[in-house]
Amino acid sequence: MGNYNQTSTDFILLGLFPSSRNGLLLFILIVFIFLMALVGNLSIILLIFLDIRLHKPMYFLLSQLSLMDLNYISTTVPKMAYDFLLANKSISIIGCGIQSFFFLTMACAEGLLLASMAYDRYVAICFPLHYPIRISKRVCMLMITGSWIMGSINSCAHTTYILSIPYCQSRSINHFFCDVTVMLTIACIDTTVYEYTVFLSTTLFLLLPFIGIAFSYGRVLLAVYHMNSAEGKKKAYSTCSTHLTVVSFYYAPFVYTYLRPRFLRTPTEDKVLAVFYIILTPMLNPIIYSLRNKEVIGALRRVTQRISPVKM
Repeated sequence: MGNYNQTSTDFILLGLFPSSRNGLLLFILIVFIFLMALVGNLSIILLIFLDIRLHKPMYFLLSQLSLMDLNYISTTVPKMAYDFLLANKSISIIGCGIQSFFFLTMACAEGLLLASMAYDRYVAICFPLHYPIRISKRVCMLMITGSWIMGSINSCAHTTYILSIPYCQSRSINHFFCDVTVMLTIACIDTTVYEYTVFLSTTLFLLLPFIGIAFSYGRVLLAVYHMNSAEGKKKAYSTCSTHLTVVSFYYAPFVYTYLRPRFLRTPTEDKVLAVFYIILTPMLNPIIYSLRNKEVIGALRRVTQRISPVKM
């Protein structure tokens, strides 16, 4: 075993990468995806801020999604990369609590926000005349604020619990971040009752929003089916299918991980599934939701044209 410079209150994150050439290649790939996610999400936020034509509820929701994705991936990947490069895998209990708090906040808030975005598209396509009333700026702000607040409250409750329970002699967390459910495996008390609260939180913040998203897009596809325009149908089907694919990338592994009983889970499977909802989704969201959107591409051209003469 390596020297992790551990104190009596530190945890050890065993990490994602094996100490081999394959581990190094995987590390480089993850860092590349991380940088792509940073650039993509930052670009979307700046573009929506700079172009007045994108100052609409749909794009304001999208900018919040990008902000959440930035925080989400930055909560875990930099620490994971630091541990791999310096071979110092220890993390203090306070550091673990902070990482867990931000991870859970972003995870729950994003789950609720994606449902809000699906509702926005549902109203826009199925009730276009009612859209300015149903999705006003006030309603949009309420959906965004509610997502952040509900995510924070849920996260605070779970983080407080994991910081207050005693842990056994072995403080090795077989994951690449401080995952609440994995930390329960090294607790020195019976956590059965608490595991039911994890099940409840997963149902409320992930499973129910996913069902709502599926229902919204189902109604959208039904409305599109009755369209007369073949081109409109093709565009709508393409948009809905790609959105549902990315949403499934986020919700499916998340729900599958946290709704399973502990005895059915394995560390390797948990890590692989976590890569989907922590690392891949923040990279894919800017591509799917923005770069395939003609209004966003048009805004990118306009902003680029405004900046280019200044540079010259």
